[in-house]
Amino acid sequence: MLYDGALRFMAAAELGFQEDNFARRAEAIHNNIQRTQAIITELQATLNMEVGGAFSENLYRLYDFMQDHLNKANREKDVEKIKVVAGFMQDIRDAWAQMLVQSAQQQAGGSVESLGAKC
Repeated sequence: MLYDGALRFMAAAELGFQEDNFARRAEAIHNNIQRTQAIITELQATLNMEVGGAFSENLYRLYDFMQDHLNKANREKDVEKIKVVAGFMQDIRDAWAQMLVQSAQQQAGGSVESLGAKC
């Protein structure tokens, strides 16, 4: 859900670039980038560095990169930097979704197999 929220906020920031009024444009971009960054901060805070090992460390560094890129996007009002972060975020979100589906399928398969063993 956090990934989906971050993607929605980045899409809203991208839409802000279409705003003709300078003040509303700057506000839409800034506010939505800030919301995205808050989500990334939360994602970083929930990483378990002890259990996750190198994976968690690499993900933490990727989140740092995203934060830095969004800071630059906000400061420079650069939509391309937002798109780069959105691409990474979409990839991570899709990977987690795929893992959850596979995990559910494995659990469902295990239940069916255990039923067969009982019969």
